[in-house]
Amino acid sequence: MRLTREAWHDITRDTDWTPSYVTDAEIFPDIFSGCGNVPRDKWHGWREDYRISYEEYVSVQREKEEAAYSVKAALQRSSLFDSLDEGWKSSAKAHHGATTLIEYLAVPVELKMARFGLTGGWRNMAVLGALDEMRHTQLNLFFAHEFLAKDPQYDWAQRAYHTNEWAAIAGRALFDGFMASPNAVDVAVQLPFTFETGFTNLQFVALASDALGSGDINFANMISSIQTDEARHAQQGGPTLELLMEHDPERAQWLIDKTFWQSARIFAILTGPSMDYYTPLASREKSYKEFMQEWIVEQFVASLNDYGLKKPWYWDEFMASLDTAHHALHLGVWFYRPTVWWNPNGGLSKDERAWLNDKYPNFEKQFGPIWDQIIANINSGNVGATLPQTLPWLCNLCQLPIGSATAPNCAEFPVRSYKLVHDGYPYYFCSDPCRRIWYRERERLIGQQTVVERMLGGQIQPPDVPGLLAWMGITPEIAGKDAHDLRWAADYLPAAKGDRALVTA
Repeated sequence: MRLTREAWHDITRDTDWTPSYVTDAEIFPDIFSGCGNVPRDKWHGWREDYRISYEEYVSVQREKEEAAYSVKAALQRSSLFDSLDEGWKSSAKAHHGATTLIEYLAVPVELKMARFGLTGGWRNMAVLGALDEMRHTQLNLFFAHEFLAKDPQYDWAQRAYHTNEWAAIAGRALFDGFMASPNAVDVAVQLPFTFETGFTNLQFVALASDALGSGDINFANMISSIQTDEARHAQQGGPTLELLMEHDPERAQWLIDKTFWQSARIFAILTGPSMDYYTPLASREKSYKEFMQEWIVEQFVASLNDYGLKKPWYWDEFMASLDTAHHALHLGVWFYRPTVWWNPNGGLSKDERAWLNDKYPNFEKQFGPIWDQIIANINSGNVGATLPQTLPWLCNLCQLPIGSATAPNCAEFPVRSYKLVHDGYPYYFCSDPCRRIWYRERERLIGQQTVVERMLGGQIQPPDVPGLLAWMGITPEIAGKDAHDLRWAADYLPAAKGDRALVTA
């Protein structure tokens, strides 16, 4: 007689057994498994909500593959790519370079949980998670590869994390810290729960919406297909968190607090500019802040409440950063555009500026004078003044510029750094949360140098911008430029023909 699914599924997913010739501690050493204060037998109560067999998994994934690649094949015969806005193309390039090899890094991370997860159901789910992440890597590489003949910047889908480019270093600092290094339990709370449940929803759902609005059906199709996998294997976080909250709530709170802050910092540079500057104005569904409030502030906080967790200690500072951090980082990336693998869109035409002021009431006060000076330099022909001659000081934790967490411009919003002297060596941070996290995790972070520290230490020769570009692997055909060749600044020229004096907003 053929068993029903309900009769056989729990048997097949529960692959635990009692070892006879080695101890359980030898199979699941705490340094890799992370059992910690949770009694070992309690892990057998770990239960995922969405259960799927391998046969079902293959069937579902085959349908997804057929859908994703069929749409791509159909669009290859069109001229869609050539009609896309150059600013939007930069969103896709930044995404490919920043996420492709992180998807690949997630393969061994999932396999770590597949080997050292403390119960059979978890290990089985992690095996499928590893297959998911390999699929995501292949999708990103294959979709980006199509455009190499048209634009060499797409090559950085594969190259970015094999270079010393500063944004790639910031990405490695984050993802190696909460994915590659920790034990299986810590990974499950930091990656599936905090990062995938919270922040990848923002990146994939928000960008898919903006991609469709911008006419990039290909990109929207790809990341929507990826997101359907994230929603399933992200379940590994919930059951793990439940056990930690019962037996070691302090550990659970810390894992979420530190991962949330560091994730917010990296998404402020990856997703914020894409949504508020690179996406064409007519295609913007919501601002970055509005998406953050919906997907993070409301939904993620509701998840924290469900598990009995508190908001992170820096919550007020995080909320304030939604008005400033990504604007500051966009300004910095645009100014340092030759150092990135995409073409940042200035995005400050008069209409775009009005939209920014509507969405962010303090935008003009904080950032308007800086952009006015940039516009004046462009319209007077002094473009060289909008390009870097030196480097900003970088945070010793997130590796992003000091001041970019709040990024103000006037006495009401003063820029400051957060210094910490440890063993006689000064460390500098963009924010108090970065400083606190670094101090608590200092044993694994000491020796992790910023790009500026490497330059001062003689690792970058010659110690100037051309030397930095060579060290980072940025060649002339890759170096970023303004996506629209500065045409947005012409909005501020007077109507009289030939007059190139500045008209301020």
